[in-house]
Amino acid sequence: MRVFGIDCGTERTGYGVIDSDGRLHRMVCAGCITSSAREPLELRLFHIARELRGLMAEHRPDSAAIEEVFFAVNAKSALKLSHVRGVAMLVVAEAAVQFAEYSPLEVKKSVVGYGRAEKAQVQQMVASLLRLAAPIASEDASDALAIAICHATHAFMPVATAPLLRRSEARA
Repeated sequence: MRVFGIDCGTERTGYGVIDSDGRLHRMVCAGCITSSAREPLELRLFHIARELRGLMAEHRPDSAAIEEVFFAVNAKSALKLSHVRGVAMLVVAEAAVQFAEYSPLEVKKSVVGYGRAEKAQVQQMVASLLRLAAPIASEDASDALAIAICHATHAFMPVATAPLLRRSEARA
C-alpha cells in the first residue's frame, strides 16, 4: 500500500510518501512545500494545492493521512492552519484517494510508543522504521512520514469481524 502523509503548515507543509505492508515501511519520497509569509494567504493556499496535486499525480497513493488540528494558543494561527488542512483534504478528495486523520498523540504513540514524544524522538524513530542512514533533516517532512507510518500501521490492524456474543447466545 502506498501512503501519502501530510503535515500541514502555512509556511512549510511537509509531505512524505511510503510503501508499506503494515509492518515494513519504505520511504518513496519526502520534502516540504514552502511559501512566504509575505504573500497573501490565498496565494499561499493556491501554491500548496498546486504542489500537492502534482505530488499526488506523480506518486499515485492508495491512501492519504493528515494530522488533526490541535488546540493552539494563537487562534489566528490555528485558523490559518485549518485553511491549509482544508486545501489538503480537497486535493486528496479530488484524487479520489482514501483519507484518514490522526491526532498528534496517536501519531507519536504509533511511531515512538509514547504520545508525548519530542520532535527529535519522532525524527529518530522515523529514520529507524524506514531504515534510513540518518534522520530526515526537515521536521515537517519527518512528521509527514510519521503520519504516513501511523496510517499504514492502523490500516493493516486486524478488525473484529463479529460482535461478541452474550453467554446465553453462545449456548444456543
